Amino acid sequence: MTGLAYRTVIFDVDSTLSRIEGIEWLAALRGPDVASRITDVTERAMRGELLFEGIYAARLDAVRPTETEVAALGQAYIDKVTDGARDAVAALNKGGARVVIVSGGIRTAVLAFAQFLGVPERDVHAVPLRFDDNGEYAGYYDGHPCARQFGKRNLVTSLELERPSLAVGDGITDAEMKPVVDAFAAFTGVVNRKEIVDLADFELRNFPDLVTRILT
Repeated sequence: MTGLAYRTVIFDVDSTLSRIEGIEWLAALRGPDVASRITDVTERAMRGELLFEGIYAARLDAVRPTETEVAALGQAYIDKVTDGARDAVAALNKGGARVVIVSGGIRTAVLAFAQFLGVPERDVHAVPLRFDDNGEYAGYYDGHPCARQFGKRNLVTSLELERPSLAVGDGITDAEMKPVVDAFAAFTGVVNRKEIVDLADFELRNFPDLVTRILT
């Protein structure tokens, strides 16, 4: 290995670094009817059939996760880490690449997962929730870019990350970063969405392949 194909690697979390969709995991705590409804709208949004901000608040209002449940989600991300993801992050860190997480997930849970992976807090971007004094859901920070359509693209632009950069993810909000990075890879190791693969510069089926592409 003589160099880096990409100086910065930007990862999605849900169905990429971890095999679960966080909001679906939380929805399952509310029973099969809520879980089915949330799974359907999430899938449609990830395929680009629904505007992301149009469903973000609605999903959270339907689930209303408690502070305790969000903490449990952080552990669920860890328990369901995608094969090879932790080793890949370690290899990228060792090789000198900067790993950044840009997620539409819940910040507290994503931070716990990022710590497990070895990604520092300064490089973790996800949506904060608010809770009342009893730990009940009290809303989310709707001004966060990751809660909006094209928000990941705008956030990455504002970060002014070192180039060349690679974005890796499974959904439309990840593909939207393509104009502001040097390449977008559709990660299909958890879920394969043809619409996203068609938008990508290339497809990644697993994390060892990713490391091979980056550490040249």
